[in-house]
Amino acid sequence: MMLLHYEVVKSQPELFQTFTSLKPAEFAALLEHFTAAWEAYHATTGRPPEQRQRRAGGGRKITTLPTVADKLFFILVYYKLYPLQSVLGFLFGMSQGQACDWVHCLTPLLRQAEAAMQHLPERDAAQVAEHLADDEAQRFAIDGSERRRQRPSDPADQRTYYSGKKKAHTVKNNVIANITTRRAEYLSQTHEGKKHDKKICDEEAPTWPEGCTVYQDCGFEGYAPPGVTVQQPKKKPRGGELTPAEKQQNAAISRVRIVVEHVIGGIKRCRIVKDVFRNTKEGFDDAVMEIACGLHNLRTAFRT
Repeated sequence: MMLLHYEVVKSQPELFQTFTSLKPAEFAALLEHFTAAWEAYHATTGRPPEQRQRRAGGGRKITTLPTVADKLFFILVYYKLYPLQSVLGFLFGMSQGQACDWVHCLTPLLRQAEAAMQHLPERDAAQVAEHLADDEAQRFAIDGSERRRQRPSDPADQRTYYSGKKKAHTVKNNVIANITTRRAEYLSQTHEGKKHDKKICDEEAPTWPEGCTVYQDCGFEGYAPPGVTVQQPKKKPRGGELTPAEKQQNAAISRVRIVVEHVIGGIKRCRIVKDVFRNTKEGFDDAVMEIACGLHNLRTAFRT
């Protein structure tokens, strides 16, 4: 049986992008930083020289993911396709338990590589203004992204995570996108899906550069940070109609605000943040969304 390996797929660019969401050149750039993260991790987890019975590199060889490129390819396949871990193990010639161990081993290294390339979104709400200050156009859009998760077994968690809007158990993040560069500039913390978009903003209070313009939808009704120009479509009055001028203005706002929808769509090219989330490790639902944003920003940087 032929196992899935980096060397098998790298010569077929279209297939490679289907498996990883990245083009070979993008993968190569990420691999350089991922290799540095792997070497640093390996140096801290190995035994110290005085405890060794043989030289470094001796002992049983790992045949399933023999190279660093294979390790990066493995974790990108998991994020892009999000197969069951038993299926992932079958594709790469390992058990389900080994696949699970590799997923949780390589995920923080992937994040470190994205951080080294400066593709991760800002997570500290107090630092958002400083993070966005260098942009010349100073036009941004904000929106919420709700993701389904498996139904929790605990009754209290079931009530917490049930979203009446989606008729499912969900989690949510707010995303701030740059209108010009189409980058995901800020990712809020992960909240229960039923929490309102504006309430997340009120609680986290992301800062904004003075004089910038923020485009938002009606889910942020009433959100107006000081020193910021807010552009939001006008709601149709109850029992009335919008004027032609108001409809035209709403259309103009929507044509700009749609960028944040496209950014969220780019983030969700990774099916791990699109399909029903199955992993149960605490905090992992937040980590995968951050990494998916980083992969979107990486692709955007190369393709613009």
